[in-house]
Amino acid sequence: MTTEVRVPTLGESVTEATVATWFKKPGDSVAVDEMLCELETDKVTVEVPSPVAGVLADIVAKEGDTVGVDALLANVTSAGEAGAEQVEERPSAKSDKAEKSGEAPASSGGEEVKVMVPTLGESVSEATVATWFKKVGDTVAADEMLCELETDKVSVEVPAPAAGTLTAILAEEGATVQAGGQLAVLGGASGAAAPAAEAPTQYDTPPAGDGNGSKDIEDSPAGKKAMAEAGISRDQVQGSGKDGRVMKHDVSAALAAAKSAPAAAAPTAAPRAPVAAEDAAREERVKMTRLRQTIAKRLKDAQNTAAMLTTYNEVDMTEVMALRSQYKDLFEKKHGVRLGFMSFFTKACVHALKEVPEVNAEIDGTDVVYKNFVHMGIAAGTPQGLVVPVLRDVDQKSFAEIEKEINEKGKRARDGKLSMAEMQGGTFTISNGGVYGSLMSSPILNPPQSGILGMHKIQDRPMAINGKVEIRPMMYLALSYDHRIVDGKGAVTFLVRVKEALEDPRRLLMDL
Repeated sequence: MTTEVRVPTLGESVTEATVATWFKKPGDSVAVDEMLCELETDKVTVEVPSPVAGVLADIVAKEGDTVGVDALLANVTSAGEAGAEQVEERPSAKSDKAEKSGEAPASSGGEEVKVMVPTLGESVSEATVATWFKKVGDTVAADEMLCELETDKVSVEVPAPAAGTLTAILAEEGATVQAGGQLAVLGGASGAAAPAAEAPTQYDTPPAGDGNGSKDIEDSPAGKKAMAEAGISRDQVQGSGKDGRVMKHDVSAALAAAKSAPAAAAPTAAPRAPVAAEDAAREERVKMTRLRQTIAKRLKDAQNTAAMLTTYNEVDMTEVMALRSQYKDLFEKKHGVRLGFMSFFTKACVHALKEVPEVNAEIDGTDVVYKNFVHMGIAAGTPQGLVVPVLRDVDQKSFAEIEKEINEKGKRARDGKLSMAEMQGGTFTISNGGVYGSLMSSPILNPPQSGILGMHKIQDRPMAINGKVEIRPMMYLALSYDHRIVDGKGAVTFLVRVKEALEDPRRLLMDL
């Protein structure tokens, strides 16, 4: 029986890819889920595993070919249908491959299975090994959690691909691993599989001479394009692909290394002040998590890039609180979720963004990109740090739909279960520091967005109402915006419209 190998789903808005590398050739024996080839898109590298065990019958799409989603890549003849001669040759072929790679062949106790780094998400190429739940020699069941990886956005759990014994850990806690790299080796249930600590991973440095730009090595099309766009020569890039060919991520790594080299040599702008010996003994030094490093970098980049300015106003929450108090029980009974304040603020922001669309836009070079939709980011504090899950198309959703999604995404954010896709594509952000007791603050933009609304604590204050002093529940609002695209008039108008909608919620129903 022949099984077709087709191009998998490549990701949101990605419709085609380039065949970068074939790891197998026609006639080679393949196991289930063994990597056949690697595809490159303009965003990520995608590995294509074998759907069945058998023999690679033929290759339809050659290296360098451009293929669309679901296009035919190759055909695999399943093991049961392969010729007797091919079946008999498989052990020796496997032995030859193991000898070339430095691996010891698995004993009769069970086949050796590689534990690989899973797909980490769009534009994410590496992760840090945070925790190993198992140690070498432990017996594991299929799908049992082996370790946890930490990217700059989310934590990723890595399950065991099969039942067996953990015979080798190739990436210890704290190590940085590439997407598609090898983490560990699983042996048979008897644990007799030979250790593979010296087995090279897919991203190991190739032998000397393989990455020197030899004419016999054809670099990947995406790698060539990236080198041309960056204006760097082939000898400045260390290839990590098959036979040392340059891949797209190799060019990015070379550029990053070139930028960091002078920075590393230069003295820091603000060196740490000397610490007395008795104080140093009582200090605790903890390495920043990848998430915290990314938060710090993105916030600093936002300050360095945008012409950020903040405007303030205050809103009387009397009407919203009265409306919420009147209908909260009926709302929860009908929709199964509590009526909070965030849906009111989300609706008020959507209303204001229609009148001041530049707050919902972004700068792309010398262009302004206006968004005819609202994907609202709702900043959420978690034990790991600040994350911003995105509610898509909130301008088309009801109060109940917004509350349900905020509740669901907030819970998953606290549990570290949000995916990369759920934190991308936001056009405007709301940050609620009031839940922590903040009375007033200036939120920092979430690039490439041009606006972020800061909510604060509701506090009773004396206010002049129709010539009389009354105690009202007041909240300060802060809008930080990119002055390169949003003028002061637009920013103030936006904040006034939010204030008006909240002080008279009926305006939202009338679209006023």
